[in-house]
Amino acid sequence: MVFNLKDIIDILLVAAILFGAYRLLRRSGAVNLFWGILLFILAWFVVSYIFHLELTGALFDRIIEVGAIALIVIFQNEIRAFFYRLGSRMSDSRVNHLMKSLVHPSTHPTLDSDDADQIVQACHHMSQTKTGALIVVTRNQSLLEYADTGEKVDASISARMIENIFFKNTPLHDGALIITGRRLISAACILPVTQNQDLPTHYGLRHRAALGLTEKTDALAIVVSEETGLITVAQANMLHTVDEEELANLLKS
Repeated sequence: MVFNLKDIIDILLVAAILFGAYRLLRRSGAVNLFWGILLFILAWFVVSYIFHLELTGALFDRIIEVGAIALIVIFQNEIRAFFYRLGSRMSDSRVNHLMKSLVHPSTHPTLDSDDADQIVQACHHMSQTKTGALIVVTRNQSLLEYADTGEKVDASISARMIENIFFKNTPLHDGALIITGRRLISAACILPVTQNQDLPTHYGLRHRAALGLTEKTDALAIVVSEETGLITVAQANMLHTVDEEELANLLKS
């Protein structure tokens, strides 16, 4: 058998698809399922294309057809996150931002410098007192479905208001505070929790909820740790610890 350039490209594409599937299932903690699927595909290939067993091959074909649909149903959240990440790379391009500004201008005002300073000030105080907090800043995608899970606030952005919401003895401290435009929209909101199994164990539920939201939307999520007081930012499916100056720059940009 002589390999040409087309065969090499074909092999590389299959390898890339398998590697992508491995990473997708590894994030959801189902890496053993990947190896099981891979072994089944190899067995199907051997039966159908090497030994040419028609009856067994036909049975394998039916199983693969049904199994493909079942996998889509089981891993719909992971598949959705994959295509969202793929689309977010396109949406981050300058050309796409220009088209959005011309065709779909922003429907709500963005944070100004004073708003950002109020958020940073609140995070600084809560960090010093080790008050746990989860603050979400809306960007381009609407967060209405998540805001509807909490209690409506609809207040102007102020450090005192944010600190009062996350004070331990208040009924709204457990959950996320969502900021849209220049308003505090809802508190005690429920966010989707990431299924990423690669996260370090010291990340708590707030961090996992912040990352879970950024896997589905383009929002910016800020977490103040109740155990350490550290400020962590989740965006673009990544978590990283920041200081007050870095947080201010992120919000103002």
